[in-house]
Amino acid sequence: MKTLATMLMLNPFFGSVLLADWPEFRGPTGQGIAENSNIPLSWDENQRVTWKTEIPGKGYSSPVVLGEQIWVTTSIESKATEEQIKEQFEKSGLDEEKFKRRQVAGNVSLRAICVDRKSGRLLKNIELFAIDSPDAIHTSNSYASCTPVIESDRLYCHFGASGTACINPSSGEVLWERKILVDFSVGAGSSPVVYKDLIILVCDGIDQQFVTALNKHTGETVWRVERPPIRIEDGQRRKAYSTPLVVHHSGRDQLVIPGAQWVMSYEPETGEEIWRVDHGDGFSNVPRPVYGRGMVFICTGFGRAQLWAIRVDGIGDVTNTHVVWKQKSQIPTKPSPVLVDDLLFVMGDTGIATCFDALTGKPHWKQRIGGNHSASPLYASGHVYFFSHEGEIFVVKASSEFTKLATNRIDGQFMASPAVLDSTLILRSDSKLYRIE
Repeated sequence: MKTLATMLMLNPFFGSVLLADWPEFRGPTGQGIAENSNIPLSWDENQRVTWKTEIPGKGYSSPVVLGEQIWVTTSIESKATEEQIKEQFEKSGLDEEKFKRRQVAGNVSLRAICVDRKSGRLLKNIELFAIDSPDAIHTSNSYASCTPVIESDRLYCHFGASGTACINPSSGEVLWERKILVDFSVGAGSSPVVYKDLIILVCDGIDQQFVTALNKHTGETVWRVERPPIRIEDGQRRKAYSTPLVVHHSGRDQLVIPGAQWVMSYEPETGEEIWRVDHGDGFSNVPRPVYGRGMVFICTGFGRAQLWAIRVDGIGDVTNTHVVWKQKSQIPTKPSPVLVDDLLFVMGDTGIATCFDALTGKPHWKQRIGGNHSASPLYASGHVYFFSHEGEIFVVKASSEFTKLATNRIDGQFMASPAVLDSTLILRSDSKLYRIE
């Protein structure tokens, strides 16, 4: 049986080779696929849990895995003073009612945490950035929500405007640091992506919107491209938080990135635009795209969430020519889709799951499964796993007919998406990291 790393190296779909078991947000494909795994269907706090480890602080970033190391990022926060809360309220420009949906910290210590894969022992706890009076963020976010990327000799940790750092995962040495100032308003969310010698960051804030590529060895800017003009002037409706997806089609790599109003395809090495689609007035896009059958499947974000299927063989503005289908009912604003052959599974934020025909957009089934959802679903060996805020994990058959197989429960809540290693499932709750097998 091929390892995940071997399959990644052999697959021409990807523009870069990351020699890790689960290298980035949603795994080796970036699409939540663990094809040859053998993870269990059922477990709870008392069965199939090999270990669970308390993770200090708060963070919604997903785990990444290299050999015997599991890495996550976290934020250690101190309580804000009344003066700091007042300062952040005045700085936000929000009315009092909207500011109630913000959280304020006195200061934060942004860290990279390494846990031993076999024992669950905490191996490293490295402070990367210390921020006094950080900007307020949304109550549903954390100061460490962007998932790191790991490869054989580097770990890239991104905290939005608070900083980006590259460390040696063996020694813990910080190799370089960068800070790119963008006002995300509610905190950062887009995870970095490595392509060849580049680390690509999406900076869709309320003040400016652009994509940039850094030299992964030095942190220096290689290219930067401004996002297309957005017709809505309100900065709150110009921001976005989606993670890019590298797509390989007809011998060419594309970097597909949804944002407010537009979904864009770029040439990864230069940032040159390949195609664009105007998806309407959606904003705060969170779900990562998925790709298959010559199409990308994107969620249009908040406002009126829709699911669009777009052919990737276009050039220029292909809004009127390359949109294959759209769906408008129970489309997620936070969890990403998962594509299994011609079946596209989505989980709505409030617990309604849908299976679409990927070629036509026709729903095969729609079922209320329960819970509230931000973590992205996982496909593994014929099953789709959904992870709720309330700590429940729902397992359904990856089929055009609905079959619920199991409901599992872990203490705490799930905001982070999982990692998979053969028969092992790595889960991060709001307070712990679990190894389940």
